[in-house]
Amino acid sequence: MRIVVRKPGVFSSVAIALTAIVAAVVMTAAVATAQKAPTAQAQVTFTNDVAPILYRSCIRCHRPGEIAPMSLLTYNDARPWARAIKQRVSRREMPPWFIDRTIGIQSYKNDPSLTDDEIATIVKWVDAGAPQGNPADLPPLPPQGDVNAWRIGTPDLVVKYPTYKMPATGPDLYGSLYVPFDTKEDRYIKAIQTRVIDQGSRKVVHHALSYAVSPDADAQSDGDDSTSQGGQFLVEYASGKNAEIYPPDSGVLLQAGQKAKVDYHFHSIGEETNVQIEVGVVFYPKGTVPKHIRWSKQLGQEAAADIDIPANSIVRRDGYTRLNSPARLTAFQPHFHIRGKYQCLELIYPGEPVKTETVSCANWNYNWHTIYNYEDSVAPIVPAGTLLHVITWWDNTPGNKFNPDPKNWVGAGTGRTIDEMGFSWIGWYDLTDEEYKQELQARKAARQPKKIATDQQQQ
Repeated sequence: MRIVVRKPGVFSSVAIALTAIVAAVVMTAAVATAQKAPTAQAQVTFTNDVAPILYRSCIRCHRPGEIAPMSLLTYNDARPWARAIKQRVSRREMPPWFIDRTIGIQSYKNDPSLTDDEIATIVKWVDAGAPQGNPADLPPLPPQGDVNAWRIGTPDLVVKYPTYKMPATGPDLYGSLYVPFDTKEDRYIKAIQTRVIDQGSRKVVHHALSYAVSPDADAQSDGDDSTSQGGQFLVEYASGKNAEIYPPDSGVLLQAGQKAKVDYHFHSIGEETNVQIEVGVVFYPKGTVPKHIRWSKQLGQEAAADIDIPANSIVRRDGYTRLNSPARLTAFQPHFHIRGKYQCLELIYPGEPVKTETVSCANWNYNWHTIYNYEDSVAPIVPAGTLLHVITWWDNTPGNKFNPDPKNWVGAGTGRTIDEMGFSWIGWYDLTDEEYKQELQARKAARQPKKIATDQQQQ
């Protein structure tokens, strides 16, 4: 195996951090083994201990009609899968959340991942024979709703693209579909979601990128994800992708009279399928203009334009984007095809000496195009002139279980699933200089320890 590194030396701080973490883990483990284990522990059961974990983090997908292969709603559903559940959660393969837990920001609005204690609970339950427990202890099942229900709430506007009949067999297909938005005045978008109707359509759609375009637009996509061929990007759909719900006081302008355009990539699944795609939009009230315009851009794409991934190799590339205004970053989302391995977002601050900060890193699983939405209290606040450094790795070795053929060279090709790409969807909105200063002061104040008044001070 060869490891090909295009631009070395940028990730040394991460390596140092990892070394320290490993040392700390070893010392902690040594102390833990020296301590005497409890002589007795309460039995872990499904009804009392495991069901609450599954209800919080698993059943959105693991229920009838959803994308997961089995339901976990009941004990009888979960019990046959007990050993598989233990294996997947112990490896942190499930729930699908691939943020590196040793580097950067760890607080995200949409984090379904399990704590170490929750994983230990499931392991104990399985090792004890996966007992059911007292049915009376089972918590109420959370409301489920229809599997096709909107995740942004009830939309103010739904646009339905024309149904596309996908043949049972044939090459990957690329193109564009259009439909009018039928908006009579400018409105600002508060939340937006692409919904692919029924399981058959979900199996066919590799991705669908929606844009707002002029009424006379009619160009067809050539399969290049990095070019919109005109228009304002609105929302992406890909396997496992969440809805876009913008941070408070931010939104996207939809101008009156525009058309909706979706650039699609479909692949056949062995049976003819009628593909149905629609987009739901939640608006701000009429006349409301949010304080900030929220942007979502593909960054780091230029570094992957001439991807060169030799056989049996791990390859790194680097892309850079300079922000011209102060900004608040809102989201990080890696994007690859099947040989993607790992991606980081590093901030390179302006000025001397050079200061860098790795804010997010994530492993890659092609089946889950997850957007990582920063919690408001930790979302990066950056000054004008900051470089967003996207660091991307591909794994074209037998160690990549998704790799169909590590003996072959891989490049960008024509955008097929077996070709490669690599960039990061980054969400942000610009700040004025005054807003930037205020945000920094608020963060600093929040980090200050709170003073507790003494009895004498209170008198």
